[in-house]
Amino acid sequence: MTIEEWLGEENQLGTDIWTKKYRNEDETFDEWIGRVSGGNPEIAEYIRQKKFLFGGRILSNRGLDKQGRKVTYSNCYVVDPPEDNIESIFDCAKKLARTYSYGGGCGVDISKLSPRGARINNAAKETSGSVSFMELYSLVTALIGQNGRRGALMISIDCSHPDVEEFIDLKTDLEKVTKANISVRIHEDFMEAVKKNEEYLLHYTREATGEVIERSVNARELFRRIAETNWDYAEPGALFWDRVEGWNLLSNTKEFTYAGVNPCAEEPLPAGGSCLLGSINLSEFVQDPFTDTAQFDFEGFRHCVEVSVGALNEVLEEGLPLHPLKEQQESVAKWRQIGLGIMGLADCLIKLGLTYGDKDAVDMCDKIGFAMADAAIAASARLAKEKGAYEACRVEEVMSTPYFETNTSEKTRELVRKYGLRNSQLLTIAPTGTLSTMLGISGGIEPVYANYYERKTESLHGTDVYYKVYTKIVENYMKHHGLKSDTELPDYFVTAMTLDYRQRIDMQAAWQTHIDASISSTVNVPNRFTVEETENLYLYAYEKGLKGITIFRDGCKRIGILNTNAKKETKKLSAGEGLKRGEILLVTDDVVGKKRKLMTGCGSLHCIALFDPHTGALLETYLSKGSTGGCNNFMVGLSRMISISARGGIDIETIVDQLNSSGSCPSYTARRVTRKDTSKGACCPMAVGNALMDMYNEMQEELAEKEGREKASAGKKAKKAPKPRAVSSDAEADQMYCPECGEPLVFEEGCNICKSCGWSKCH
Repeated sequence: MTIEEWLGEENQLGTDIWTKKYRNEDETFDEWIGRVSGGNPEIAEYIRQKKFLFGGRILSNRGLDKQGRKVTYSNCYVVDPPEDNIESIFDCAKKLARTYSYGGGCGVDISKLSPRGARINNAAKETSGSVSFMELYSLVTALIGQNGRRGALMISIDCSHPDVEEFIDLKTDLEKVTKANISVRIHEDFMEAVKKNEEYLLHYTREATGEVIERSVNARELFRRIAETNWDYAEPGALFWDRVEGWNLLSNTKEFTYAGVNPCAEEPLPAGGSCLLGSINLSEFVQDPFTDTAQFDFEGFRHCVEVSVGALNEVLEEGLPLHPLKEQQESVAKWRQIGLGIMGLADCLIKLGLTYGDKDAVDMCDKIGFAMADAAIAASARLAKEKGAYEACRVEEVMSTPYFETNTSEKTRELVRKYGLRNSQLLTIAPTGTLSTMLGISGGIEPVYANYYERKTESLHGTDVYYKVYTKIVENYMKHHGLKSDTELPDYFVTAMTLDYRQRIDMQAAWQTHIDASISSTVNVPNRFTVEETENLYLYAYEKGLKGITIFRDGCKRIGILNTNAKKETKKLSAGEGLKRGEILLVTDDVVGKKRKLMTGCGSLHCIALFDPHTGALLETYLSKGSTGGCNNFMVGLSRMISISARGGIDIETIVDQLNSSGSCPSYTARRVTRKDTSKGACCPMAVGNALMDMYNEMQEELAEKEGREKASAGKKAKKAPKPRAVSSDAEADQMYCPECGEPLVFEEGCNICKSCGWSKCH
């Protein structure tokens, strides 16, 4: 089988994702299957059928240790929370750095650190507080590279910590802690105080000095502060911590405690804990899709769960010595957490003719979820029979947990009673943005984000032409029923922005009943969504038993730091504005230079661009193929024509429009097919145009950031949570753009995802 046969000849995006992210050097698809399956024929077949995929770290890293590579198979870790001393605080930073260097993301809780103003016995006399050290951990995350990516970090704090208000407000400053997600651990006593509008005690006792720091706050006001900040900045998220600790297989195990959650919050873990991920594609278990006789293959699904649990345990065993830190190796060996999840739920429901969020769909999820939990627990018990239970397994404690009692059949209970469990944690629902985009399905438990996306192409006359690209499930349905327009789709084709938030939470609640870990979840809401609705959403999520939730409001202020493109100007920007016909702008010495190395049909091409330091307009271009001959001379001539055009007052969009009309080069096409490493475009001029636009966008982003810093230093006061306000049409038009291809991003499962090239902030 080839990658084109696996994903479909038309799925160039999926092929590109596989090639860039998961393929090792020049291995064939069958070689890749052999490597990532570890020789397990059943899991290899499920991968070929697109019914199961390991998490991204396993797909890209498995087996590479045999080549001497320092890699881990785990996507996520939780480090030991720093103790309240300087040595522990910086030791935590060291652990983060080491884990990032192996490709893992981390979670850290800072609730043990003293609040601002606590007395300390050094030159400072009092501490700057727990929140001040978040910048240190964010900086470490930014510094340690991971094959072109940065590390991922989650920082959490308890809602009773005296620094919690400063923690909540921190990221309203868009320049602070830019490399971490943040969440507040919320307890039941706090939520009950919110509902009763009572006072809530913030408290901290410093062990080193015995100092007690306490003060009361109005619970409802603090809750509104969390909701309001999340409404406008998409953070902090909420972790309902009593539910996290009480709904799992270890809730009655006294020696076990959760230390924190991983960067996307789907994995609560102990100190040093790690988790391996894999996801089952629910859409492939629908028989007779798009018909009145469509049904879910429960028997086939249960068998896939069993095989997947076994395969993840094989990876766990194989990866034990590969964890970056000894404490991680010891924790994984003791508790043996795995994280089997799902993707393609929205596609599955559409194939069954069910409306996402309706009672019938919630009931179906409840049935599938129970089947998954029961099958996974049974599979772990059978593995325990063969290989032994996890080290700390106490059968009576496990079987008496509310989670176990709710999610097992009598047959499964008997297996556990006899053999125990091989794993202390089995199920999670992680972000599957890149994996699901590669397969062309919906991610995790998310609804379809949109039925179609608009794409832009440029005509030979320089005008923009927009066309619809239908989501794959929509395209398949329309072909199956011979529909000509998405307006003919049935009512069950609902999307993220059309759902009532209660429907979205009802779906998550159904799944959380059967998931012993947690669910990575961000509820997408429209710009018009209010702070009051956000408060109600959080209350509803708490009442429904969710372990965590956050929202992403379209057009919120966080777009200012997520947007990798400067906000698009309605007026085209050129360097020579106001020039008379025939006048050419002179280039001064204070230009800003940027460089890109492109791969074309006949080798590398170096592209240098010089920009105006004040406006970011293109001024000059230099192109070099690093060789002699006609092709290089052509590129030199092209660069001079681009430069004279830019300095003559022609905007970069028009220049790039012309370059994109150049046509296709045979050598470029041949290399793209054979070596698959060419830069975006179909010939050298197109590649140059794309590179120039990429550098221009980067320049505009830098200028916007500089302007923001200057405004901040010119008199920005300490921010409080923003008040509800009307949002202008400009905010409605705000958009995030992909750093790789420049197309709009969508926000799903807590991650920015590009539907054009597959780029994901979380991978």
